Amino acid sequence: MSLQALTNFITITNPSGAVEHRFQNSQVGSVISHSGFNYSYLSFIYQGAAKNRTGDNLISAMVMSVNPISMGYAHEAVMNKWNVKVDTCVMNSEFTQVQRTLTTEFWIAASMGYDTTSVEIALSSSLDAIAMVLPNRVFTRELVGYLPGTGSIQAR
Repeated sequence: MSLQALTNFITITNPSGAVEHRFQNSQVGSVISHSGFNYSYLSFIYQGAAKNRTGDNLISAMVMSVNPISMGYAHEAVMNKWNVKVDTCVMNSEFTQVQRTLTTEFWIAASMGYDTTSVEIALSSSLDAIAMVLPNRVFTRELVGYLPGTGSIQAR
């Protein structure tokens, strides 16, 4: 039997696409480079994709221990509707270098819950399977240039 060394790399961006944080969950106190970016350590468990109870959407979760740092990140992620990109990678035996990426998943921090031992951020798919629409996108000057401030833009 052989063991596979796995690491989850998460890239957290705000709704306009600016990177807020990059974390990995395998090397305590270390920074690991992946795809040209440095990822600091954050203690979390990533629970991969599963269908929700009604079967109309995919959900996932990040579970962390309860402390002021993790509670702050969880609250900020949900309140600001942060986007979460998760790369699950096979590492070398020393957990210092990525050998290959197994999956890349994209989520939105939807809600959070906590008890005395853990805080859980519920991650939801950004695609609404019922209406088959993508979530609203905020048009910024950087994305589309100057727009009239009094008009309404709707995509059909």
